[in-house]
Parts: sequence; structure tokens; C-alpha cells
Amino acid sequence: MKKMMLLGALLLGFVAAGNAQESRQDASISLQGVFAPNVNGLGVFPMHSSIAAGALTSYRYMLTPRSALELNYSYAQNTIYYNNTSYGGHVHTRQQEITGAYVYSRTYGRYNPFVQAGVGGMIFTPILDYGTSTLDAKQNTNVGGLFGAGLAYEISPSFDIRAEYRGFVTKAPDFGVASFKTNRYYVLSIPAIGIAYHF
Repeated sequence: MKKMMLLGALLLGFVAAGNAQESRQDASISLQGVFAPNVNGLGVFPMHSSIAAGALTSYRYMLTPRSALELNYSYAQNTIYYNNTSYGGHVHTRQQEITGAYVYSRTYGRYNPFVQAGVGGMIFTPILDYGTSTLDAKQNTNVGGLFGAGLAYEISPSFDIRAEYRGFVTKAPDFGVASFKTNRYYVLSIPAIGIAYHF
């Protein structure tokens, strides 16, 4: 009987120790929206984009209880429209983001607000279908800056719900078409909501 009690106490101790150990990594998947402002420049007035929905995946590694490094990949499709005095056109676009960021977070019970800043690339790839008016469109890979803030709500030790606003500052794409060039920078607004798994 004493051996069984000792074995039970040891098992409880191991379970408690395992639960007490904090997760240092998490992976998340989110739904996102992509909203772009109108852009005017070099005779283009304006360049504007359709609203897009897409997906965001992230991997976060905790350096300390408050600091982390994060890698992101997102995917969306939209159509970018160009209007100018000589020619109007549109490009159906596959938009992919690859970024790395520093994340600072705090903990208030189950609530974990965070801010982030980083760099990366936004890849604009033309889809040559009926949504694209020119066959000369070429892929643009534009480097830019990522910033944002959000809130994670812990629903269990392993899962949380994460809502965030992300902004990406980059040069407006021109797809290698001279009449689409604006030489302007703009901010893509990318709100997202999803779920994260801690391990």
C-alpha cells in the first residue's frame, strides 16, 4: 500500500512539474483581411485595391517571458486597379507576406496584450486570367516594415485566441509596367483573428 501511495505521489509530482513548465513556443493560424489605401503619383490617380481575405500562419519563440521572435507567412488574392490619363488597367494579384518580427507582451490574468515590429517582403504575383488586363505584368517583391498590436486570450494552458492589427509599409507595386508606376509608399492594413497552440 505504501509503495502505491509513493508511486501515486511521484506521478502527481511529475504531472505538476510538467504543467508548471511554461511553453516557449507557439504556432498560430488566423483569418485576415487586407485593406489598402488609394495611392496617387506620377500620373496614376488613383491606384486602388479590392478588399481581400486570406490566411496568416505564425511561429513564435519566447526569448523571455515578455519577449519573443516571430516568423510570419500570409496569403491573399485581390485585384489592383490603375487609372491614369493614357491608360487604365487592373491586375489580379496573389499577395504573399514573409516577415520576421520582435514581439513584446504582458500578462494580465488570461489576457496577454502585445506589440510587434519587424521587416520582411511582400510578394505581388500577377495571375494571368480574366482579372488581369495586361500580359506584361511581372512579379514584384517589395521589402517593407511590419508593425502591429494585438491581444491574446488564454482559453487553456495550450490554446489562446489571438486578435491583432498588423500594418505593412511598402512601395506600391507596379508589376514592371511603366504606366502603373507611382513611386509612392503605402500602408497595407491587415487585421487578423485566429487561434494559437503553445508547446
